[in-house]
Amino acid sequence: MVDAAVVPERSRPVALAAVDGPLGLPWAIGLAVLSGAALLVAFPPYGWWWAAPVGVAALSVAVHRRRLRAGAGLGFVAGVVFFAPLLSWTNLHTGSLPWVLLSGLQAGYLALLGAVAAFVSPVVDRRRVVLWPVVTGLLWVGQEALRGRTPFGGFPWGRLAFSQGDSPVLSWAAVGGAPLVTFVVAVAGGAVAAGVWRSWRSWRGLALVVGGFGVAVLVLLVGGLVPVGGGSSGSVVVALVQGNVPRMGLDFNAQRRAVLDNHVQGTVGLARRVAAGEVPAPDLVVWPENASDVDPTRDPRAAASIDEAAAAVGVPILVGALAYGPGAGEVRNVSLVWEPGSGGDVEQVYVKRHPVPFAEYVPFRRLARMVTDQVDLVRADFVAGSQPGVLRVGPVAVSGVICFEVAYDGLVRDTVTGGAQVLAVQTNNATFNEAEAAQQLAMVRLRAVEHGRAGLMASTVGISAFVDQNGRVSQPTRFNTAAAVVSELELGATRTLATRMGFWPEAVLVVFAGVVLVAAVWLRRRVVSSDTEVR
Repeated sequence: MVDAAVVPERSRPVALAAVDGPLGLPWAIGLAVLSGAALLVAFPPYGWWWAAPVGVAALSVAVHRRRLRAGAGLGFVAGVVFFAPLLSWTNLHTGSLPWVLLSGLQAGYLALLGAVAAFVSPVVDRRRVVLWPVVTGLLWVGQEALRGRTPFGGFPWGRLAFSQGDSPVLSWAAVGGAPLVTFVVAVAGGAVAAGVWRSWRSWRGLALVVGGFGVAVLVLLVGGLVPVGGGSSGSVVVALVQGNVPRMGLDFNAQRRAVLDNHVQGTVGLARRVAAGEVPAPDLVVWPENASDVDPTRDPRAAASIDEAAAAVGVPILVGALAYGPGAGEVRNVSLVWEPGSGGDVEQVYVKRHPVPFAEYVPFRRLARMVTDQVDLVRADFVAGSQPGVLRVGPVAVSGVICFEVAYDGLVRDTVTGGAQVLAVQTNNATFNEAEAAQQLAMVRLRAVEHGRAGLMASTVGISAFVDQNGRVSQPTRFNTAAAVVSELELGATRTLATRMGFWPEAVLVVFAGVVLVAAVWLRRRVVSSDTEVR
């Protein structure tokens, strides 16, 4: 028998040629913590977009050449450091349990990513400088694709793409949507990882560090050369009314009459400013989600109040409301096109297609109640709609996108392929905080670039704002204040490459991630077979 240790290095398979193994565990844990922290500060309210590839690189180096269990553990550490503070707004009014469960679940996906990244180390080591960036990009897209769909339809918060609002990388959204932006950011992180791996051992290694960072910067900056925007078929003047609520928190529903009155009075006040020549006359007005938590199609008093606002401003209002039905005890989250003088006779309605689990409906309610009775705060399960939200409001077709739906690629794209000329996102942040609102606005920015459509976000308490086709924000409102703002928006007339291709860029990248996994299995079996023959 020949001892494998004496086999010449060059004659052994690459995966066995580990002259330098994984980093020491303390260093690896430190890198995992650094990874989570860097990812966190890349997102609003911090907005240090350049930290995202640093976070990717730190986790990549930490898990390289480790066992699967160690890779999963390090990924989980990074995930907790990242998601726990990122999602801290979920525990403001519901206690810590939902926050802990959601953060832990999301961290589990980074644990899976860490394990898979460790598993494919033999593939990366075949051509480290080239393959490490590409493989890293593929794995991040695969992780986000899975996390955005499972369980209960997924929770895509914290995608790398949503951290790039002020980055030149955002332009890639017009080519391949959020998945391609994530891929580019992760490729940059992989380039840094390839450059810094064991780089302190020689001058050549230090040169690799410089080269890795140089490639990363080049990958990030080249996005600024990608053309964005598109053709325009004119413009429309839009007003956003942010009525505010008397009290922040889950009991805003108990204040439903007051919230509706706030939006009515805000619109009447806007009409006075228009009459005085202080602001341009709008072609339409947008109210946020939950502006009327009294069903105005069934409640005459609520209908009369909205009629008052529509008559004062003289244009249609896109009203975020709750509607009862269609069955007994059922309720829907809807957008209503309220024409002046309609009196509750509404012809155009969009029903939210993706109700939020454990917030708008409770899966396995009896089982969930055994964990916490807080689930009973959701008294009735919301019924999901089935049709894309494309609503004709005055002279323009706008998207019907309600709250968290903006995070889901397909739900937004369907509105554009259905004819929407402006992206209108209605949301209610009264149960959250300004950080959550800023994170959501970052998603609107990406969607505007992705589909070549000007957009807006209308919130009950803020942040409400307009976004142009380049992702630039204008007239953002202050949080927890009443406001009404007016802007002229370009009407999108063409479809970007990302809109035309839909889910295919993500599908192709996920398939290639699968190819990497298959290659890793083959290489590892080859190593085991070769080692057995030598012995």
